[in-house]
Amino acid sequence: MTERFGVIGVCGANGNLIARILKERGYEVMGTDLSSEDECRFAHSLDGYDIELYYGETPDEFFKKADYVVPPASLSKDSAVFKKINNVYELDDVINDFRPDKPVFGITGTNGKTTCTTLLKKIAYDNAIRPCEHNLEKMQGNAEYIPILQSRLNGDVAILEVGTFGVPGTVKRTVVNSCIESGLITNITPDHIGDLGSFMDYAHVKAEFIEGLKGKKIIVNGQDPTIIGLLKELEFNGEIITFGVDWTFEKVNPKECVCGSEISVKEIISGSGYYFCKNCGLTTPQVDYIATNVDLANRKFDLHTPNEKLEVEMSIDGLHNVYNVTGVIIAAHEFMKLPFDKILESVKSFTGVEGRMEKVAEINGREIYVDYAHNPAGVQTVLDQFKKLYGDFTTVITVSSESGYDGDLAIFEKALEFSRYVVPASAASQRIAQEKLLEEPSLSEKIIFDSVDDFVKNGTLGASYDEVKEGLTKALNTDSKLIVAIGEAATKFKSCVDAI
Repeated sequence: MTERFGVIGVCGANGNLIARILKERGYEVMGTDLSSEDECRFAHSLDGYDIELYYGETPDEFFKKADYVVPPASLSKDSAVFKKINNVYELDDVINDFRPDKPVFGITGTNGKTTCTTLLKKIAYDNAIRPCEHNLEKMQGNAEYIPILQSRLNGDVAILEVGTFGVPGTVKRTVVNSCIESGLITNITPDHIGDLGSFMDYAHVKAEFIEGLKGKKIIVNGQDPTIIGLLKELEFNGEIITFGVDWTFEKVNPKECVCGSEISVKEIISGSGYYFCKNCGLTTPQVDYIATNVDLANRKFDLHTPNEKLEVEMSIDGLHNVYNVTGVIIAAHEFMKLPFDKILESVKSFTGVEGRMEKVAEINGREIYVDYAHNPAGVQTVLDQFKKLYGDFTTVITVSSESGYDGDLAIFEKALEFSRYVVPASAASQRIAQEKLLEEPSLSEKIIFDSVDDFVKNGTLGASYDEVKEGLTKALNTDSKLIVAIGEAATKFKSCVDAI
């Protein structure tokens, strides 16, 4: 007789994924949630699973029919509901008893994770390889236990985005419990500093990815001194494949070395380029894969592999995406063992990820783009690429940095550096604007600002729908032909353009 599991909280991410894992492994499954079916955020992902569902209540019948009950981690053991459970089966039991039954690849970094993960999955699909999908609509795939549980769903491979909100131990937990066997690191630049205290503290959280892959294969941006320094510091003993871009550096910026000294990085993109540490000798390696003859206007470049030269055509913009595409080409070849010609076909037709350099409207001959960039390095990289591709533009800032005031200040200064006009739409950026104008009143010709709003941020969501709309309206009153709105709020509330 097949055992029956009851899962409490199937409208939450963990409960939803656990119910699907159990059903796919051949068990009878029931689910319950206090939300109504209309309110259940992820109800659609349960379609076709033949799971008996109880919405709006957890009836006594549910407990009587279940051989085991999986409660949400948030359910108090002193609660009346928990006391009705006879045989408890918890999240850790699911993780320990149901291991991934497929190859697992992880992608991490500060910026570029989502683009790389999405492209690598596209290449898989295009070649009849089915990645497992969490199918949690509008949910980040790198949050909490999602990657770990996702790796246990049906599929030929698991391609996981491994993120962190700056909490030590979270990356290691994901790598170990997802059984990741190889991975890609895009870059490591300052982010979440408010949570951890310093850039190197944050970098060492990312380093848990390297530690988890010791003895295995790792693909890395060789022009990022932080990544190369951490590999050296941790004495990584697996296979390292490096990549980079042949491009003339445009500026020199400092970056902390793992040895504690400051390196002057001749930057190609923010935080990556040519470097040499006078203290420990860390220097840019001769990379295994190098992109050359980069033609941003025509979206193409040559990629020199260890054995041949490839001609790569893209349908996405920006030098940062040359890095992203190069890393993914290597991953598809090394992890999925696909020939380069098949990979390049998929790359050419990849049009990008929603919310990344995405054109959302054209109003009175003025183009409006949104981009999720929400940390200083990401903002610098994206605005630099817009400058290279399009010339002058107005930036609307909707960000509230996870690194606090210092992050907000750095983001604002990057916007000032690259933009013709800056419109602060988030309360955090408005406070910086107010300070800047008090210090230097002449900036009033460049900063479009009148007051500080009272919106309370939620993570990186720094502005409301109305504030994004107001910011874009102000930007449309400038003489710029291009408007770039940056931050999570810009992408979340991009539909506001329809009301302008």
